[in-house]
Amino acid sequence: MKGLFLTHCGQVRNHNEDAGGIFKNKSNQPIAIIADGMGGHQAGDVASLLAVENLKKRWEETEEVESREHIEQWLQNIIKETNAQIFQKSQENKQLEGMGTTLVAAVMAGDLLTIAHIGDSRLYRARGDSFEQLTEDHSFVNELVKRGEITEGDAEFHPYKNYIIRALGTEAEVDTDIKSLTWEIDDRLLLCSDGLSDKLSQTELGQLIRTDKEMEEIGQELIDIANERGGEDNISLILITHDGSDSEAGEPA
Repeated sequence: MKGLFLTHCGQVRNHNEDAGGIFKNKSNQPIAIIADGMGGHQAGDVASLLAVENLKKRWEETEEVESREHIEQWLQNIIKETNAQIFQKSQENKQLEGMGTTLVAAVMAGDLLTIAHIGDSRLYRARGDSFEQLTEDHSFVNELVKRGEITEGDAEFHPYKNYIIRALGTEAEVDTDIKSLTWEIDDRLLLCSDGLSDKLSQTELGQLIRTDKEMEEIGQELIDIANERGGEDNISLILITHDGSDSEAGEPA
């Protein structure tokens, strides 16, 4: 496995409320995490960093995970713990009140890919000629699409496009979408915040992800395009390729 994490402040904001990275447990199994914080007084960066740091710490303390049930239960437990930590901190400090964060995390163990997801940060998988979104946005607009009130095309330009209905840390309890799928040689994953997915269509993302360029070049090109198209939000992404080798995690840039 080869992996790369990149994040950029964008062209408009003066601080980065995204956080993320690729981390390994004691058996060298990787977890990839992207969190996109929200909240006033720069509280969003507090929430996203708390989320990533707690998952990182708890994963690095963990021995090998083998079964789907074990991984899913681990994610459920640690995300619940993380949610409680963020929520408590927001209650204790007025300046942090209402803070929260999206979360998309992926654990790769053998031929198993397990995804945990809250909010509108996304995970896509390229396999062969296909490129599909494996997460479903927890957003007001996506609910309208599911009810048939607007089309997916309408959703791209809806004024409430970025209004999420589920986030980590905003309530005492949170529901996490968790699922496991197969993880095959030559699969490539893209995890990203909406600073990227709002600026490139799924077709464009798929075309760029499936090129033969080096991973670093692909990642930088994605960041550059998002910035060229306005860069109003922070932009974060993780690229992961299953090449059959031992895990290699790129450093954040």
